[in-house]
Amino acid sequence: MDDLHAPTVASGPTSYAAANGTERELSLSELSTKKENLEAELSALGSVLESHGVDMRTPLLTPDGFPRADLDIAQIRTTRARIIRLKNDHKALMAKLETAVHKAFAEGKPLANGAASATRAPVTQNSISSGAGSSVLRSSVIEPPFARVNSVVPGSPADQAGLMSGDKVTSFGSINWTNHERLSRVAQVVQQNENRAILVKVLRDTSMQAALSTTELSLTPRHNWGGRGSLGCHLVPL
Repeated sequence: MDDLHAPTVASGPTSYAAANGTERELSLSELSTKKENLEAELSALGSVLESHGVDMRTPLLTPDGFPRADLDIAQIRTTRARIIRLKNDHKALMAKLETAVHKAFAEGKPLANGAASATRAPVTQNSISSGAGSSVLRSSVIEPPFARVNSVVPGSPADQAGLMSGDKVTSFGSINWTNHERLSRVAQVVQQNENRAILVKVLRDTSMQAALSTTELSLTPRHNWGGRGSLGCHLVPL
């Protein structure tokens, strides 16, 4: 990147103009690539601020209101302005990407490896932190589901945690779609966390339009709850 102050990623809506003049929605793969480009530029711009020893909140004026002589004020302001624009672009892009991922899940479409991995560490609307350099990016996670809750026994630990039949599990403690090994690793986590809470994330249909939302639950395996197993639910791999 020769000039970090020149736009290297186009800003604006996540669509392209088609030959007939109408806008075409980007595919999941195209959205993922655009996201990666945005994040790469945000990271580079964060390094620019770090090279000046400042972050997004460092005062550029002296106490009496004059520009600080020890800083390249023009370059820092240009870099900060670019970061803010890219942050807004990224927020809009992530909304599009999340919608596309949830739609693919709802339709039962498999995600290509590139598209799936690109959704795993998106930058959120709060991505510009007070730190510089690598601290410019803060991650949240959108994971593809790897299991579906087939049934939940009333009064069981799973029921008390709020798990519902039909939920699609995206993470179970440290287990996700990349390492669950046909759910065998889930059983290991359950055994290792008897009477200890496990963070479970699921995708759940929450509207008449079949929109999926991410729900976080705290599930504590117990043998003495009055039924079979430690969870009281049945998971099937996807």
